[in-house]
Amino acid sequence: MFPRDFAWGAGTAAYQIEGGSQADLKGPSIWDTFCHEKGRVFEDQNGDVACNSYELWDKDLECIHQLGLTHYRLSFSWARLLPDGTTRHVNQKGVKYYNKVIDDLLSSNVSPMVTLYHFDLPQALQDQGGWKSPIIAVLFDSYAKFCFQTFGDRVKLWITINEPYVCAKLGNEDGIHAPGIQEKGTAAYLVGHNMLRAHAMAWHSYDSVYRREQKGEVSLAVNSDWLEPLRHDHEEDIAATERNRAFTLGWFAWPVFVTGDYPEIMRCAIEAQSIKVNYSGASRLPRFTSDDPVILGTADFFALNYYTSRKVKPGQGVERNICMKSDRNVEEVLDPSWPICGVSWLAVMPCGLRKLLKYIKETFNNPVVYVTENGFSQVGMLQMEDIQRAGYYKETILEVSKAIQEDGVDVRGYFAWSLMDNFEWADGFSVRFGLFHVDFSDPKLRRTMYRSGKEYSNIIAEYKRNQCK
Repeated sequence: MFPRDFAWGAGTAAYQIEGGSQADLKGPSIWDTFCHEKGRVFEDQNGDVACNSYELWDKDLECIHQLGLTHYRLSFSWARLLPDGTTRHVNQKGVKYYNKVIDDLLSSNVSPMVTLYHFDLPQALQDQGGWKSPIIAVLFDSYAKFCFQTFGDRVKLWITINEPYVCAKLGNEDGIHAPGIQEKGTAAYLVGHNMLRAHAMAWHSYDSVYRREQKGEVSLAVNSDWLEPLRHDHEEDIAATERNRAFTLGWFAWPVFVTGDYPEIMRCAIEAQSIKVNYSGASRLPRFTSDDPVILGTADFFALNYYTSRKVKPGQGVERNICMKSDRNVEEVLDPSWPICGVSWLAVMPCGLRKLLKYIKETFNNPVVYVTENGFSQVGMLQMEDIQRAGYYKETILEVSKAIQEDGVDVRGYFAWSLMDNFEWADGFSVRFGLFHVDFSDPKLRRTMYRSGKEYSNIIAEYKRNQCK
């Protein structure tokens, strides 16, 4: 069903699990700031303690052992390593912590996949303009080179930036994620542009300085739903789907894997809306220049975060202002036959992942693919016997197998989201994605495996038995 040396993993992110928000000289991040502003997060909760993985890493490692994972995806806290965001001051206690995590994983025959940036920009850099400032690409490259130099002898799979779409849109257009900026129709495109520049600079640094000796691979993690026309025989729905895909998956994958520039559908839609509303400024979607790093080819594999699917039809086209919604001009529709798990946006569609994997193969030159996030949420009353989620993992992994065996997609790994219940960004602790339940009312933050964790563990164990035959 799966190739030899397939990566069976689970993922976490530093701010969501570590806690220790002010421990050992760690600097504040934008999420530390955002969470302490009233009304930003569910019940004004925060990640000051979260799962306290900064002190309870050994408990996390026990969870990894129980699942039988071959890989573990974690992220570094930029502000824990470099409190002001620059290499002028290195926090050696932060270095010691991540060295221990990596060494403990390797001694357990678990390979780390490390994400350099998972939403938590040092506040010191946000105060200087954050991702809207062109200099951020240079600062990120410096941070990345520090991490490659310090940890790259042991880390062979790197993710530069997780979900730049979410960082750009939710953080700088909608304002519902840190840093909470609402600059409609301009900031998100600028942030996304600088994230691509930063990613490309870091990739080139690794490729030219570290790759020969360290023999690792570098990519960025792109999130996408599976999108399909609401009516497959209507040209306007087909066109709306392609436009929607260009503004999501294409925004970051197209420059890296296809042309080195943004999808023309995306640029044309933005320019058309600018003309429509008499916008007189410079192009809202920036252009890459000869001074920028080469973007095309700056990924050694395709890292995909997938959660759900949508059907698409044209929008009403009545917005007379500058915003991403009016630029895109589509409406996303949930099929009423799709079950909803936990949060309202998460429709259960395991087959959507197979369709998306096949689309990626056909569109982006058949890349090596890692599914770097995929999960199923739970809200309300705690259900340790989470039968629906256990079934979801079984069905979804079967769809990944079909994508490999029947569609010829070169999938090399699957990472469940997430290892354990954690701080789920603006939803606080009200949404649970874990394979392990964390009792946040218990001072010891006890971790207990859900039924879904047992199901995932059984799938991995069966794979390992087949490999030994």
